[in-house]
Amino acid sequence: MGFDPVPYAIPFFILLIVIEMVWARRRSPTAYEPRDTLTSLALGLGSTAAGLASAGLVIAAALWLEQFSVITIGWAWWAWPLCFVLDDFNYYWAHRTGHRVRWFWAAHVNHHSSQHYNLSTALRQTWTGFIALSFLFRVWPVLLGFHPAMIAAVGGINLIYQFWIHTEAVGRMPRWFEAVMNTPSHHRVHHAVNPQYLDRNYAGVFIVWDRLFGTYHREQEGVRNHYGIVKQLGSFNLLWAAFHEWIGMAKDVWRAPWGSKLGYVWRVPGWTHDDSRETSDMIRAKWLGRE
Repeated sequence: MGFDPVPYAIPFFILLIVIEMVWARRRSPTAYEPRDTLTSLALGLGSTAAGLASAGLVIAAALWLEQFSVITIGWAWWAWPLCFVLDDFNYYWAHRTGHRVRWFWAAHVNHHSSQHYNLSTALRQTWTGFIALSFLFRVWPVLLGFHPAMIAAVGGINLIYQFWIHTEAVGRMPRWFEAVMNTPSHHRVHHAVNPQYLDRNYAGVFIVWDRLFGTYHREQEGVRNHYGIVKQLGSFNLLWAAFHEWIGMAKDVWRAPWGSKLGYVWRVPGWTHDDSRETSDMIRAKWLGRE
């Protein structure tokens, strides 16, 4: 389906992780935990394998949709930046849905399951994105005339950009840059489980989407960030990290009354028909009420 820039970036990913490890040994010894890092790397390897296994089906879906496109844009130079911005807009909504709908959260949660925040965390990617049909958020621009290979290429560039923002080694960037672009500071907010930060800063490349749609939160100085998920994983088991939310969702659906079963699939993660658990919205509301 065209040029994929991600494999060419992998050696640089590894090099940067090694450099950050050296930095962490002197400046932040707790930034890396060997078992956690190995889990992240294994999840990244598994995600690559899963992506290769499902690539043919995604390509077939894109080519099938292409026959319904309203126009054919082709490879015009101006189409590349336009496609990149549109893809990042789509990423914002895919990512936001991945936190607000449990079905999609089940595929995305493993990216957030580490209680550490370092460059290896960026490699902690899903094995089940195809099962969740998350790719539909990104592939639909073929209907507007964008070539499937162009969409795949800009999506790869988007993914590469997001690698460097998974670090505590970089502080605040210049204000003009942080007004437009996603940065380590913005993304630390997204990965933190501090109540005020929950479900904020969904951006991929451009933080402007969060500013436009009311999900932006600035990293607060003097506040220690706590990372992971609301109910921490508590395990370095690779298969549990990859599938625990799917298992939990299946159990909830099985046990739920008939009228509530779909709620455990399509409502916000943590939702219950009897309010026996707290959602991120409830945690955030309690925290705001105490201020």
